[in-house]
Amino acid sequence: MEAPVRAAIIGTGMIAAVHARAVHGAGGRVVGFLGSRRGRAAALAAEWDAVEFPDLGALLGSDVDVVHVCSPNSTHVDYAEAALRAGLHVVCEKPLATSPQDAERLVALAADTGLVATVPFVYRYHPIVRELRARRLAGDFGSWNALHGSYTQDWMLSPDAGNWRVDGAAGGASRAFADIGSHWCDLVEFVSGERLRSTIALFSIAVSERPSGSTAAFGSAADGARSAVTTEDVAMATFITESETPANVVVSQVAAGRRNRLWFELDGANGSAVFDQEQPEVAWLGLADGARLLARATAPMASEHARLAYLPPGHAQGYQDCFTAFVRDTFAAVRGRTHDGLPTFADGLRATRIVDAVARSAASRSWTDIEGDLP
Repeated sequence: MEAPVRAAIIGTGMIAAVHARAVHGAGGRVVGFLGSRRGRAAALAAEWDAVEFPDLGALLGSDVDVVHVCSPNSTHVDYAEAALRAGLHVVCEKPLATSPQDAERLVALAADTGLVATVPFVYRYHPIVRELRARRLAGDFGSWNALHGSYTQDWMLSPDAGNWRVDGAAGGASRAFADIGSHWCDLVEFVSGERLRSTIALFSIAVSERPSGSTAAFGSAADGARSAVTTEDVAMATFITESETPANVVVSQVAAGRRNRLWFELDGANGSAVFDQEQPEVAWLGLADGARLLARATAPMASEHARLAYLPPGHAQGYQDCFTAFVRDTFAAVRGRTHDGLPTFADGLRATRIVDAVARSAASRSWTDIEGDLP
């Protein structure tokens, strides 16, 4: 039997706990946590029978294989670089970096070291997403006429909702688009095979002041202090792809009642496909003579659909299952076995370039090219 992959997690927020569950579900072992909130790190360590690292040096010198970077955006580059230079594989939350230049440096370093370096664009791991991708590769939809959709949430709807992401110094120039719009772009490019080439975008701040402090994650700061919001609550972006196909997405973190709705429609010459992340067990297929629903784990299945659909029909798989499958594929790559669709630092760089172009377009109110060579 193979020894379990040993993981260390940097960060103590919601996503760190998701990573820990995924490591466990993928057959790995969480060795320890490093975080700025010592009490929270200790609590997570106790929950997972792990240790609390006193500092980064202790983590890098410990007996681990993979470092999961789940800290605020502005710290991703330093942590990922330190782990790679220490000879450790890395899973880094998106955005990989807050600038394309820093992301390029990480991609180059990962290539030089030969280490596994992945980014959790986990929505690729819904089995029904793989089915749609396989059908596109088989030519079922024909050439694309339009790509469109949205990614909407409501966790920042209240004026009293605070988070470190509202500060551009901690989260980067973009919040909503970098945080969730990047997922939409990655997923649509992955499924459709199109590559976004240029964009014109609009940003909007719905709440001008929010609670201060990085610990004001889902409520008011204890002292009642508030700070100016410098990152967008709403983003709208129109794109042209390399094949001249139009694309459009609406992104919002202040859409009442929308908890986590990533939705896209891909309209082709021979058919259309719709996916809704809040209803991930089915896809809507449009045909010239009508429409039908395609259910997960219903034969015949594409090979990647079948590989990821580990529960029978009617037994729902969801977000945590996607995350576990992503970590499982990362661990397989650590052992020298790479599966199709594993998102790497190159995909993280791609997303950083798209976010950068969208943010620059929103600032200039003009069409802006997405820079860099296409992967």
